[in-house]
Amino acid sequence: MKIVYIFLWHFCVPLSIYSQNLTVIDAKSNRPLEEVVIVSDNPSAIVSTNSKGRVDVSFFTDSAFIEIMAMGYKSQKMNYSDLVKSDFLIKMEASSFSLDEIVVSSSRWNQLSYNVPSKITSISNKEITLQNPQNAADLLGVSGEVFVQKSQQGGGSPMIRGYAANRLVYSVDGVRMNTAIFRSGNLQNVISLDPFAIEKTEVLFGPGSTMYGSDAIGGVMSFQTLSPKLSDTSTTIVNARALSRYSSVNNEKTFHFDGGLGWKKWSFLSSFSYSDFGDIKMGKNGPDEYLRTWYVRRGINNDEVVSNPDSLLQTPSRYSQYNFMQKVRFAPGKAWDITYGFHYSETSPFARYDRLLEERNNLPSFAEWNYGPQKWMMNLISVHHIRSYRLFDQMNIRLAQQSFEESRIDRRFQSFKRRTQIEKVDAFSINLDFEKKINHHSFIYGAEFVYNTVDSKGSAVDIRNQSPQQSADRYPASNWVSSAIFLQYHYTYSPKLMFQFGSRINSFFLHADFTRLKTIYPVDYTNIDLRHAAVTGSAGMVYRPAETWKLSAHLSTGFRAPNVDDLGKLFDFGPGEIVVPNPSLHSEYVYNVEFNISKVFFDVIKMDVTGYYSRLTNAMVRRPFTVNGQDSILYDGENSKVFAIQNAAFAQVIGANLGMEIKLGGGFTILSRYNIQVGKEETDNGEVSSSRHAVPNFGTTRLSFEKQGWVLQINAQYSEKVKDGNPYSPSWYTLNVKSMYQLGNHLTFTAGVENITDQRYRPYSSGLVAGGRSLIISARVIL
Repeated sequence: MKIVYIFLWHFCVPLSIYSQNLTVIDAKSNRPLEEVVIVSDNPSAIVSTNSKGRVDVSFFTDSAFIEIMAMGYKSQKMNYSDLVKSDFLIKMEASSFSLDEIVVSSSRWNQLSYNVPSKITSISNKEITLQNPQNAADLLGVSGEVFVQKSQQGGGSPMIRGYAANRLVYSVDGVRMNTAIFRSGNLQNVISLDPFAIEKTEVLFGPGSTMYGSDAIGGVMSFQTLSPKLSDTSTTIVNARALSRYSSVNNEKTFHFDGGLGWKKWSFLSSFSYSDFGDIKMGKNGPDEYLRTWYVRRGINNDEVVSNPDSLLQTPSRYSQYNFMQKVRFAPGKAWDITYGFHYSETSPFARYDRLLEERNNLPSFAEWNYGPQKWMMNLISVHHIRSYRLFDQMNIRLAQQSFEESRIDRRFQSFKRRTQIEKVDAFSINLDFEKKINHHSFIYGAEFVYNTVDSKGSAVDIRNQSPQQSADRYPASNWVSSAIFLQYHYTYSPKLMFQFGSRINSFFLHADFTRLKTIYPVDYTNIDLRHAAVTGSAGMVYRPAETWKLSAHLSTGFRAPNVDDLGKLFDFGPGEIVVPNPSLHSEYVYNVEFNISKVFFDVIKMDVTGYYSRLTNAMVRRPFTVNGQDSILYDGENSKVFAIQNAAFAQVIGANLGMEIKLGGGFTILSRYNIQVGKEETDNGEVSSSRHAVPNFGTTRLSFEKQGWVLQINAQYSEKVKDGNPYSPSWYTLNVKSMYQLGNHLTFTAGVENITDQRYRPYSSGLVAGGRSLIISARVIL
């Protein structure tokens, strides 16, 4: 089966002054096929058919090589003369499997996956609809190759190839979401994205610093949001979708709507989602130590530990969220396409559930520990120009402004002091991307500029009378600047053999002002400036001895520059332990090698195997530190041992990804994915122990049946245990059933039961116990 995802077809604008429509239909039923991809290398262009199976191919007039691909169909290769001979009518025959796919995460341009040496996984909209993920973190888990950690229900921190948090890059419509305060601990920023407004999701495994810069050590998660559609006729395009969903495990209630209008030059798209999640309930069958037997309640004059009447209910874990997106697209001519996008997301406050479980001297450590509303806004202007010049055939310009706000509110048990820390980040970025093809040579090059400002304010009050108390800011007032140039070169030696090389030069500057902190923290400096540069590169090869084979090898390096969270953070990470700023940080580097093999047997079995090894050097880790020669300082009324982030360790990960898909006939398909990771890292005393972000072996197996608009799937998800180390994690599994039925062209129903056997389990490194048995139902209307 061919998996094809299209999201930038509207960027590839025809250059000719007339239109020539191509129609693509199913060879058996003669029904029109939507989202069929037509690709040409010279001129460099990619388009896809509309709902009527039509697409303008006038700008392919001089193409000597055209490839036509669609999900579940055999590819066809021809030239423009062949299109003329076919009277611009193409009939496509069904196929079980293919190794071809359109991907964007490797270079931020549309590429055929068989030309990419690194491993990339795409998540289809059909699979997302069937699995019904509750947020964007759960969406990544649908792949079966990304492990997701949760400290609270309002969270989800992906782990990829032994790396997590600020060693991964989040990209939204080609713009990096990572900011100067992304931390090494678990992150929940990905939940700011609306899974219903995402058109395509890709995961690039391994270092991606050549194209994405700092932080792309373990991988890149690329999210492409919905795009406004232009009309290819004088008829106005009107489309709308609405969805409602309910989940019993947390009493979830979700509503989504998106709709658009399109003309030949202008189009508009609006999207809105709202979700309300109650306290999540764990399963009945599992370890008793996971039960929530108590929680803290504020009495008249003191904090009280009260018995939880339902120990399966994880109180408090509820939260709500809404997302809004508005896009406007303008195509003034054949060669230009301009899109403006506005994104906004906001959550309610939600509890840091794992912190509320902590005890000290057999009493709760905290009476309160909440995240305030998490807010994200992005304004993005994208300009695409396609015309053959001496220096480029295509150009993309992205101008983006993002605003982030996050906050923490905590109060220790029986304490009257409630502390609040509010962080605001404004991020500005410019991306210039160019593509030029000359015969068998392809050049992708460009520049990137990123500027972050960090505003951090700490405050505290006495809850008895609201009188202000002294409290430290989490970060100094800071600026973080990154500028880079990059080049990626592709050489097609023959139809069977391709080489790829890339390099990036990246400089960064960090300024931190500690003026406000000097009143609380005994620093002997007012300002810190860091100026450093990083050079990274990659080299890869793809060999295809036949259409059913793909073998590739990839060598790559990646880096992570120190950010404000590394250099300037001041926080207590444990009882009597505090992290303080360190002005002597440098970038950490990763070196990676991987091999990939994919093979289709007899058009009914598809197998893929990836093996990889990575080594992180100069790693920024938490180590004991001194301030003015002292290893302890007085912080927040408590004598605390001093730590700081330092370049003082190494880590290495070796692993494999195994995948198999089999067409059993009669509409039945079985798919299985299994992921192996073994990670080691240097500890404080110089010894080597297991890496905390190298997750235990995990996987998924799915048996699916599909026929005449109905899909039924039984799947299992499973994870091996961690025998020792901290945290300990037992093995677990869940059995799940999902169903989807399409009634005509306008109505789709989905239903499912997750964790059928009601297992009580906590995924590796998580503070939140996973949900127990849950009924999920949804209805989707498409107009």
